[in-house]
Amino acid sequence: MTRSYSHKGYPYDNAWIEYFHSLIKREWLNRFSIRDYKHAYTLVFEYIETFYNTVRIHSHCDYMSPDEYEKLYERVDSLSAA
Repeated sequence: MTRSYSHKGYPYDNAWIEYFHSLIKREWLNRFSIRDYKHAYTLVFEYIETFYNTVRIHSHCDYMSPDEYEKLYERVDSLSAA
């Protein structure tokens, strides 16, 4: 992660997190009637841990889920270390 010190009003600083927020709302949160903070927290945690990191493919991970990509990296890293 790189900290940004760009100029005031620079639109690309928050672009990725804003994209993620729109994604989580579109793919998950709009399906529920959120009761309170704890319910919202549980829904967000559930989305990230059970779908976003384990099932959903990402283009920056060569169209694999982050978990699959990490396991592949660890396998390749262990082979190159041996």
